[in-house]
Amino acid sequence: MHPVRIDSLDDPRLDDFARLTDVALRRVTEPEGGLYIAESNTVIERAVRAGHAPRSVLVQEKWLDSVLPLVAEHDGPVFVGSDALLEQLTGFRMHRGAIAAMHRPELPSVADVVRDARLVVVLEDIVDHTNVGAVFRSVAGLGADAVLVSPRCADPLYRRSVRVSMGTVLQVPWTRIGEWPAAGEDLRAQGFHVAAMALTDRSVDLEAFVADVPERVALVMGTEGQGLTPAAVAAADTTVRIPMHHGVDSLNVAAASAVGLWAVAHAQRAR
Repeated sequence: MHPVRIDSLDDPRLDDFARLTDVALRRVTEPEGGLYIAESNTVIERAVRAGHAPRSVLVQEKWLDSVLPLVAEHDGPVFVGSDALLEQLTGFRMHRGAIAAMHRPELPSVADVVRDARLVVVLEDIVDHTNVGAVFRSVAGLGADAVLVSPRCADPLYRRSVRVSMGTVLQVPWTRIGEWPAAGEDLRAQGFHVAAMALTDRSVDLEAFVADVPERVALVMGTEGQGLTPAAVAAADTTVRIPMHHGVDSLNVAAASAVGLWAVAHAQRAR
């Protein structure tokens, strides 16, 4: 990739970076074969290492020398401009050095993603990109194998998800899964015990669940407000809760995923 210095916004190739405010991007559905935005040198490096190809890069002058080696094996422009011009283009102040418009890879099948997995997380309809990114970071850090996201779940490759995950959405295998209850049957056919994290009359404590942990577990997490849908709860083999105190009924979904993942992964390794 080669530097292209800009002093105006007339180049149509800059459209990849136009109007990148959160409000604008939330209106855009996940494109098949489209683009996603990788923000910061660290995330760009992880994206390239994952085999993703940049179409173009936008960089502050002071970060140019550190960005060029990251994308040296690819073709396309590396746009360099003043901080004021880049802010005018993107709609926000760039303080992470660079952003890249990356070609979105084709999603693998569910069977391919879970083939060798023992512990996967399923995210049903979680619309907060920060929570999605935080769950991916927990999955990577605590040693789970993959993430499956429902059709209405927020895009893991949305720039806030990528940023909050510290780029781990580019390392953790993931794909889209179907609707419940068919999705639960698909996982069960792959040998997974489907454990729904939910508050119901038949929920068992997490400690009791991991005392006899199944060989393969799909841990299903729901939205902040409503939790899992009734269909997802009904399709589960076990409903699991984290015991709480002081009148608090539940944790944030990102925190709950970390607690659940640690407990299940630790128990599986101890088998």
